[in-house]
Amino acid sequence: MNTFDYIIVGAGTAGCVLAERLTADGRHRVLLLEAGPSDQRFFVRMPIGYGRCFFDPEINWMYRTEPEPALGGRTGYWPRGKLLGGSGTINAMVALRGHPADFDEWASLGNPGWGWSDVLPYFRKLEDSPFGPSPLRGAGGPMPVADVSGETHPMCEAFLQGCLEAGLPRSPDLNGAIAEGVAHYQISVHRGSRVSTATAYLRPAMRRANLQVQTHAHVQRIGFEGQRAAMLHYGVGGQPRQARATREVIVCAGSVNTPQLLQLSGVGPAAQLSALGIPVVHDSPAVGQHLQDHLCIDHVYRARSPSLNEQLRPWHGKLRVGLQYLLTRRGPLALSVNQAGGFVRTRPGLARPDLQLYFSPLSYTRSPKGKRPLMSPDPFPGFMLSAQPCRPASRGHVALRSSHPMDPPRIVPNSLADPQDLEDLLQGADLLRRLAATPALARLVAQEMQPGSEVHTREQMIEDIRARCSTVFHPVSTCRMGPDPAQSVVDHRLRVHGLAGLRIVDASVFPAVTSGNTNVPVVMVAEKAADLLLEDSRLTP
Repeated sequence: MNTFDYIIVGAGTAGCVLAERLTADGRHRVLLLEAGPSDQRFFVRMPIGYGRCFFDPEINWMYRTEPEPALGGRTGYWPRGKLLGGSGTINAMVALRGHPADFDEWASLGNPGWGWSDVLPYFRKLEDSPFGPSPLRGAGGPMPVADVSGETHPMCEAFLQGCLEAGLPRSPDLNGAIAEGVAHYQISVHRGSRVSTATAYLRPAMRRANLQVQTHAHVQRIGFEGQRAAMLHYGVGGQPRQARATREVIVCAGSVNTPQLLQLSGVGPAAQLSALGIPVVHDSPAVGQHLQDHLCIDHVYRARSPSLNEQLRPWHGKLRVGLQYLLTRRGPLALSVNQAGGFVRTRPGLARPDLQLYFSPLSYTRSPKGKRPLMSPDPFPGFMLSAQPCRPASRGHVALRSSHPMDPPRIVPNSLADPQDLEDLLQGADLLRRLAATPALARLVAQEMQPGSEVHTREQMIEDIRARCSTVFHPVSTCRMGPDPAQSVVDHRLRVHGLAGLRIVDASVFPAVTSGNTNVPVVMVAEKAADLLLEDSRLTP
């Protein structure tokens, strides 16, 4: 059996960071296990190629939720990355930290060391900002962040002007001093290629002799000696393998797969595990609980002016932008389609913004239900306005479907279970209509296609939200951080309560969802976790 100091389960956003940081000084041997393949693929590296990656079973877990009662019985589609870089290789690349108050809330929930002043140094450490260095922005870090305001579609300026006309301020930097207002989104792209932690952290570290990366490794369970995590049982090509960790096992499998692996290993709600015939190693009732996610409602408009649809839909448009990208690494294929947006308050008296906006200068109303064919949008000009409440009140859970490691888990988002979430989406939909009616945007609107002008009463708007709202793929908190083992899974140093040699480092440990996109906060968590691990390694021979 091969022996390592650390074994990391999951080469996703967090796992790649840890692999680099834990091997940098040459003192530790690290094994990094990833269920999927390499990220060295054209449509992974091409920014807008994520539309194709959303439905590729070779690199995507392609999960489905259980039917959602509040969404008319619909099942949600949850893409999760299954390759080096994880979900950070198939996301929309929007680079946002969240609001400083998000992290002060983390600390207030009993997690010392996770307030804004504590985590800001890690946000600065990870990034190479187009605006840095400054007291708030970093320069020279592994993750380049691009300011693409000079490259976005001209429609974006109409959106930003419309926001001003509606009384919404413009922000000079959504990751800067005031995380409020609207702007062109900064994205994780460098010289026309996607930036993930696989490219920024892992790829340089793979040259080190003390790091071993194993792809196509399906971890089946964690092996315990007493109450200490000691080894991993996994398979490669159908052949069983084992590896031993002398220091720690670090699970970085994400908000779906991390609770699944813990439960398969006997760590979770004891009654549920026993009912499936899984021997209980540690009764941890919060494993898989407290699931949070952001829901979004899109309003889709047919436009009077040219949009990305005309560039991306016809064969000659595809040829033109394809050649532009191949020759210059610029143009629409080098960007995200979420080109502008920001954080706003829907009513006076709020302590921080409660709504995130997105503007996309394309539309795809004629695609199959649930699909987002970014390279085959509508055959007419169009654009989308979207609204996402920042802090949902509903809570769901992730649970095993069976004791077989390859069976997908049961994902129960429990969307709109709390009435406040529906009210927040109604507020968001109302704001989208007010924005569309501003002079700057009204000049562009030929027709509101979804939900349509015939949908206008409160009851009709509620029906539309239940029929069309969807996740924006930010699941968190299924192994959340906190001081109470009955309500949380890890402590403030990310150690699993009641067990030794086992840590969790991914979005599942978030005490609460951040206001916006979750990828950059996961990188921050991993950077801080690396320091915690290295600090403990110096204290423990």
